[in-house]
Amino acid sequence: MAAIVMDGNALRDEIVAGLAERIAAAGSPEICLATVLVGDDGPSQRYVNSKHKKAAEAGMVSRHHGLGADATQAEVEAIVRELAADPSVHGILVQLPLPDGLDPEPVLDLVPAEKDVDGLTERSMGRLVRNRPGLVGCTPLGVMRLLEKYDVPTSGKRAVVIGRSTLVGLPLSLLLNRKGADATVTMAHSRTVDLAAVVSEADIVIGAAGQARMITADMVKPGAAVIDVGVSRTEAGIVGDVDTEAVAEVAGWITPMPGGTGPMTIACLLENTLTAATLQGAFPGH
Repeated sequence: MAAIVMDGNALRDEIVAGLAERIAAAGSPEICLATVLVGDDGPSQRYVNSKHKKAAEAGMVSRHHGLGADATQAEVEAIVRELAADPSVHGILVQLPLPDGLDPEPVLDLVPAEKDVDGLTERSMGRLVRNRPGLVGCTPLGVMRLLEKYDVPTSGKRAVVIGRSTLVGLPLSLLLNRKGADATVTMAHSRTVDLAAVVSEADIVIGAAGQARMITADMVKPGAAVIDVGVSRTEAGIVGDVDTEAVAEVAGWITPMPGGTGPMTIACLLENTLTAATLQGAFPGH
């Protein structure tokens, strides 16, 4: 039996429509997402544009600050400092990577935890570890939303997260392990001995290593949920960590590539922006 395809595009549109309804029901207050893009990287520009387009669909306002590739560290930090101090801005997103020669860490340090809609700062990560209210990275949150939407059982299940980045692997393993999700989580990586054996025991497999098609059908337990977060640029185009076509014959659920976790990252950025406004008292809480 072929796997259930976890459609990230459809769920993104559902989440965006739900946010628009909530904002309209609250009297359409101005919820503002500000983006900062340095340099002229084409994919980054397209990505930022799509974020603004979806923000408008969600009933939010957005502001964009573009700086040339020759911008100095001080100029980038000045803009972020200004946005951090502006009470009309609820979420701040600094598009990474920054051009060579600029250090992202001091820039991110200027983003207040309650405006950190990318969930990237050490304060946001600390809140996640301590299980305190805060903003979680958009991609890990998007994976959790897909698991919820498609009724993938997590409680007591074995989950393997391949990749230990602070962007995806680490926060995702914390989210799966949290009370409520209650999975038993293994974090695997390039030094894991006999990765195939580790993966074969998992009910949920998440590929977030950026190794093209490393998860093959013979590694996957029949009926497992397989989520692909990896992105690799190959001669055949962009591929994920999962050999999707073959794995779909074995798995119970699978994310397509593209159209799986990618669209969910933007949906959860907007969800985070509304959460940020709530944390700042600019939007009524639940």
